[in-house]
Amino acid sequence: MTTAATPTASPLAARHAALGASFTDFAGWSMPLRYTSELAEHRAVRETAGLFDLSHMGEIRVTGPGAAAALDAALTGRPSAMPVGRAAYGLVVDADGGIVDDLVTYRLGEQEFLVVANAANVEPVVVALADRARPHDAHVADETARWALLAVQGPASAAALAPLVDADLGALGYYRCTPAILGGTDVLLARTGYTGEDGFEVLVPVADAERAWDLLLAATREHGGVPAGLACRDTLRLEAGMPLYGHELRRDVTPYAAGLGRIVHLDKDPGTVGLDALRRLAAEEPPRVLVGLAGTGRRAPRAGYAVVSGGAVVGEVTSGALSPTLGHPVALALVDRAHAAPGTALGVDVRGTELPVQVVALPFYRRER
Repeated sequence: MTTAATPTASPLAARHAALGASFTDFAGWSMPLRYTSELAEHRAVRETAGLFDLSHMGEIRVTGPGAAAALDAALTGRPSAMPVGRAAYGLVVDADGGIVDDLVTYRLGEQEFLVVANAANVEPVVVALADRARPHDAHVADETARWALLAVQGPASAAALAPLVDADLGALGYYRCTPAILGGTDVLLARTGYTGEDGFEVLVPVADAERAWDLLLAATREHGGVPAGLACRDTLRLEAGMPLYGHELRRDVTPYAAGLGRIVHLDKDPGTVGLDALRRLAAEEPPRVLVGLAGTGRRAPRAGYAVVSGGAVVGEVTSGALSPTLGHPVALALVDRAHAAPGTALGVDVRGTELPVQVVALPFYRRER
């Protein structure tokens, strides 16, 4: 059992320590924050490749004849419509339509799915899935302790990974997954990520995690890449306009406020948890919505700073940083709808000093395809 005093170690902790990583306690896990410079790691992912350890994420397997129906009832999407080998981004909401977690669901078979949840929310997601699966012939199992999750991200990721696996990466489209063999080990390979770059995530049995890491790290370095920690993962996802649970996404934030109405299916079975609330919320204008803010200079808005207009508070920054790629401050913020249009001039209160920002369309950064 993880406690605040004894965070869970990644199965790759020894490898990270040998590389000189600085560690941080993240959602009860001790994970690498950076190895050398988060700026260098960020740039490597944008320009070549970075290798991440994501073993703090939760893996939940849902199986049985009623697995698809159970997930339809549990999530805002419709996993039953996914073909085998596809993945989908989705949400778990509560009865009031608040966001319990955002997650990715992979369809591994006609009666088998894998749900990858955020580390801080594994327990509530397992509880929610198990509770919502009860009316269906489905089994929910928390397999987090069985797996390590690695990610190779960046424009050189396919070239680095291709010689190591038996899968045809050219045929593996975005948000697709396939069983594969990596260095003699059976893995699940997915073309997914959280950086705004092309990339792959590899689910590996814990017993084989160190060997898989060594193979992937050697290949990443061969293509000019580096091991990368959670610090640069945060600036990468921020530039790509991707929300982070606990910041942009919370139980007091609805999918519509977060700009995620597109992944909410309202034409579902009445037994779907939160459906009535979501239908009501869909017909209303959320008072605050998630927007991008771009600033000037070198001082960056940070989470919790007030967004102001004409001396009045009109919102709150949820994430912010000096963008390594763009060279100026960027932030995500929940602001009053009346001030949410792109081009709107606003300010951010930074310890009593108002920094000028402008509402901009998301994402801040989009890779060339």
